Amino acid sequence: MLKNICLVFILLLALTGAVQPAAPSFRIAKLHYGGGGDWYANKTSLPNLIRFCNQALKTNIAPDEATVELDSPELFTYPFIHMTGHGNVAFTEAEAKNLRRYLTGGGFLHIDDNYGLDKFIRPEMKKVFPELEFVELPYSHPIYHQKYVFPKGLPKIHEHDGKRPQGFGLLYKGRLVCFYSYECDLGNGWEDLGTYPEDTPASHEAALRMGANLMAYALTQD
Repeated sequence: MLKNICLVFILLLALTGAVQPAAPSFRIAKLHYGGGGDWYANKTSLPNLIRFCNQALKTNIAPDEATVELDSPELFTYPFIHMTGHGNVAFTEAEAKNLRRYLTGGGFLHIDDNYGLDKFIRPEMKKVFPELEFVELPYSHPIYHQKYVFPKGLPKIHEHDGKRPQGFGLLYKGRLVCFYSYECDLGNGWEDLGTYPEDTPASHEAALRMGANLMAYALTQD
């Protein structure tokens, strides 16, 4: 009898909206870096990616991304950090050491070249991992074969120099700690439709699907 009463009570709460949704399991963050580059670019990209992941992957990510700096102890509370921009990037020695601790301790960094970032980010990541080089990941890599399959690697969202999109990685002791999307503009593809007139619903969907793959891989790799 008590069990039946409890079930009826739970049903009534659900019908009246009194049952509250589960608290978010975690947040993801955008990296606020030094040097003057526009780290804040693509303002709608992460909220859209989070919404897509929560729907498609059944994750429970907080709907609004955080902003974190490299020297903050809060860095270690985020399993996934996103970095974007067009211009200059500068890591202090202390920031580079802290980022290394974060990445070697299980964190994941996605760097998205928003056109113009490449010449700045490569030497800064050398401060973090002097012993490592960015390597292009083969199309067979699991990051392209999560919920969504990308047999030719990254989708091309925006055209700049006629170059193909490339996905580079930093591998530390066999683990992918950083994924770098280059000549792709993946984050632009996550933004609200209409932000860029040339974007189509198909390119928007492809970008979100690839972003979901990044999230799924980052959260499940050993």
